[in-house]
Amino acid sequence: MPNTHHTELKRALVITSIAAHTHEVLQHYARECKKRNIYFVVMGDVISPKDFSLEGCDFYDIAKQNALPFALPKILPTRHYARKNLGYLQAIKQGANLIQETDDDNWPLESFWSEKKSSVTAYNLSENGWVNLYAYYSEEKTWARGFPLERIHTSPLPSLSTLDQSPAYCPIQQGLADENPDVDAVYRLTAKLPIYFEPNIRIALGANTLHPFNSQNTVWFPEAFPLLYLPSYCSFRMTDIWRSYVALRLAYANDWKVLFESSTVRQDRNEHSLLRDFKDEVEGYLNNSRICDALWALNLPKGNSHLYNNLLACYEVFIKLGLMDPKELDLIEAWNEDLAKMQA
Repeated sequence: MPNTHHTELKRALVITSIAAHTHEVLQHYARECKKRNIYFVVMGDVISPKDFSLEGCDFYDIAKQNALPFALPKILPTRHYARKNLGYLQAIKQGANLIQETDDDNWPLESFWSEKKSSVTAYNLSENGWVNLYAYYSEEKTWARGFPLERIHTSPLPSLSTLDQSPAYCPIQQGLADENPDVDAVYRLTAKLPIYFEPNIRIALGANTLHPFNSQNTVWFPEAFPLLYLPSYCSFRMTDIWRSYVALRLAYANDWKVLFESSTVRQDRNEHSLLRDFKDEVEGYLNNSRICDALWALNLPKGNSHLYNNLLACYEVFIKLGLMDPKELDLIEAWNEDLAKMQA
């Protein structure tokens, strides 16, 4: 793990995008990051524009990615959202001790830029099993991408007024998104949008509380950096969701909590084929509960020193379930190798 003993917080923002440098959202982030002294890195892909040039943004096309002093670029598949992994590594290499990530269709609200702390006062929620957190933020019957469809009508919630509010240690923090939030294709095809979530609600998940989180608006502190890893041998619609299950499992193994907070971005969603999204999410609909049952059945040792081996053990679960190619483990070994070099 990288050195975390910085006297001053160095913040980085990571995006992967195939858009041009004229893209309004990317331009906005570049201006804001330059103004706030935030390191802004964008990872492109094989179809990214060749002439990308944006002041305040450190952009990497495929050639520049392959020239990075890491093991991962040499074997990381192209044409996949998981190219973002190289953005995380580059941010860590630049000395970041807070990594914030989003996508190129999210407009930041002012709260997006607020000071971030790993210890926050929040409602503490520790329920065994699945809890539909979106019900705390909206009266609409909605659910997050990755939440098991078979549980959307069977997930009673304790009232917020009954939950303790106290400081919670949360090295992983998920912000929600207004207007076009992160819901699945079934919701988009059948229910109401836009949605505006209730403000000023922070909920810290602990123990074995299950709820997915995404890569669209997430903050990571150094102890959780090994868990940033996005798998490549699965669909674009599942990579960050399945990562979140692994991160929850390992966070709870270390007695960390995971924070959810009200919207700090609004999404002006890029063009999508909802039927293609549905197709890419089918493996999740059929397997999300099964995956988490298998992850929680693992006997994993506690402590930061075990994170690398525990990460491998978790992804071996996906391979045993037939949901990922065994080559995924080669990518994780390279990821761990790159992090270990920066720790040395």
